[in-house]
Amino acid sequence: MSRPRLNQGLVQVYTGNGKGKTTASLGLALRAIGHGYKVFMLQFMKGSKDYGEIQAAEKYLPNLIIVQSGLETFVSKENPSRADIDLARQGLETARKVISEGHYDLVILDEINTALDFNLIELDDVLDIIKSKPRHVELVLTGRYVPQKITEVADLVSEVNLIKHPYYHGVAAREGIEY
Repeated sequence: MSRPRLNQGLVQVYTGNGKGKTTASLGLALRAIGHGYKVFMLQFMKGSKDYGEIQAAEKYLPNLIIVQSGLETFVSKENPSRADIDLARQGLETARKVISEGHYDLVILDEINTALDFNLIELDDVLDIIKSKPRHVELVLTGRYVPQKITEVADLVSEVNLIKHPYYHGVAAREGIEY
């Protein structure tokens, strides 16, 4: 029996300075998996296996593949390391390959907008990937500072705005909630 495929995959963007962009994309992934779709998430600028979504995917969600393309440390916008740049570019090539092959119905490029803002990857390369994606692939791009050119080619752009956050009241990131 063949699995379902999308008739028309769109391009979605989750951006803004608020918390919840990755979380929203994972909610979409869970919904897609529930309907039999295959999901691939590439996390730019992240390199820790401590994220709950990675552990859940490995243990319980065979239709969700998560690959990280970053170091365990924070990236300096003013002075990214050679490794930060190389890993981001390798991640972009992985994304290009995965999308063009069309095996996954939903592809999430987590923090790709931030990788662009940090000049780890080139905007024209990302636009080429968007333009060349197969018709049935839904593509989601997350991260702050979405470039205007991506906004223009996207079908849906949602902005997550920070109104209040417990971090500013001394509450550290909590396992299972923030990561």
